Amino acid sequence: MSEAVQVTVCYAHAQQEWIRPMQVAPGTTIGEAIEQSGVLQDFPEINLTTQPVGIYAKKKMLDTVLRERDRIEIYRPLVADPKDSRRKRAAKKEQNAAPSA
Repeated sequence: MSEAVQVTVCYAHAQQEWIRPMQVAPGTTIGEAIEQSGVLQDFPEINLTTQPVGIYAKKKMLDTVLRERDRIEIYRPLVADPKDSRRKRAAKKEQNAAPSA
C-alpha cells in the first residue's frame, strides 16, 4: 500500500477558525476528506451542495483527488455582493470629494 497523503481541512466560521491536519489514503477526494475530518459534525450549517470548496483559494469539485500537502478550504457564502460594495464605496468617495457650497 502507498503512503498516506498529508492534507489539511480548513473552515473559517464567523467566530472561529477550524483547521484539521490529517492523513488520508491515496486517491481520496476532497469530499471524502471533508467527511472524514469531522467538520460537518462540528458545523452542521455547512452545505456542500451550495457552498464552494477549493484548494489554496482555487475552486475545485468535490470529486477532485487530493495530493500531498493540499489545503482544503470550505468557503462561506458571501454576506454582500463585492460589486455592490465597490460601487457604494466609490459613490461615498465621490460624495466626500465634492466641494461644499
